[in-house]
Amino acid sequence: MTPVDVTPAVEVLEAAKSVTILCHIQPDADTVGSGLALAQVLRRRGVPVVVSFAEPAELPVSMRSLPGTELLVSPDRVPREVDVLVSVDCGAAGRLGALRDRLTGATTTLVIDHHRSNTRFGDVDVVDEAAESTAGVIARILDAWGEPIDRDIAHCLYAGLVTDTGSFKWVRAGSHALAERLLATGIDGATITRTLMDTHPFAWLPMLSRVLASAQLIPDAANGAGLVYAVVRREDTEAVRSEEVESVIDLIRTTAEAQVAAVFKESRVEPEHWTVSLRSHANDDGTPGVDVSRVGAALGGGGHRYAAGYSTAGPVSDLVANLLRELAHP
Repeated sequence: MTPVDVTPAVEVLEAAKSVTILCHIQPDADTVGSGLALAQVLRRRGVPVVVSFAEPAELPVSMRSLPGTELLVSPDRVPREVDVLVSVDCGAAGRLGALRDRLTGATTTLVIDHHRSNTRFGDVDVVDEAAESTAGVIARILDAWGEPIDRDIAHCLYAGLVTDTGSFKWVRAGSHALAERLLATGIDGATITRTLMDTHPFAWLPMLSRVLASAQLIPDAANGAGLVYAVVRREDTEAVRSEEVESVIDLIRTTAEAQVAAVFKESRVEPEHWTVSLRSHANDDGTPGVDVSRVGAALGGGGHRYAAGYSTAGPVSDLVANLLRELAHP
């Protein structure tokens, strides 16, 4: 697949007089790392810039060591009007949450993403489905712009790269070359990875014991591909961070008897309101597996072929039934 031309993004950013960068709700290191990397470049160029996300109220602990966090502001401090609004790693306007209303106050909106299901909601859309991460797209934009990637920017980009590739388990051509280039700036890749992906409080362990006990296997789901799912209820999350909740899907997806994995995560503030993580993988013979981006889109969300999600509400039994119905479609 030919890489998407990033020149339109460079042209918008080059002319920007003020910039707001928005990350998606329940942010991961790809959206935050991409946003902070771009923001640091704009600040270096003397352009007023802020970065924000609608929820949760605070940046997850695992990402607080990222350079540039001083550019993060709370949602209420995001300007109502701005020259350029940039959305990073966000497949649809709804994923901006309460900050979606800032789109109408921008002279120009720029969408930078790599999700296959992106709805192209910007005035200018630079969506590279061939990229393994939005951080990788940002790196290409900076190169085309002639902006150097220093150590702090490399730290942010590496955070996005390592998380969206699952510590390089899911890479594409060029992923390792980008990693080597970023590491050459002097960043500590091992510490960055450990902080983001391999450090949890003790409360994570009892939470896991409760959540994993809820796991169910439906072997004939998805036309025989199989579904495994688990439920994270609001009381399970009282003593843990959002990172711990998000990590559950990486355990559920290892089930050998199911190609599709799902985790239903209940809102901490609204009972029976859920975010759902979906994962799948290619068949053992290398042929394409279940496309969960199609399933996620049908249920109001989206994502990649093998990693997607959506938001929903209702009792778990209804949620599972809805998911099974969509998985039954070819």
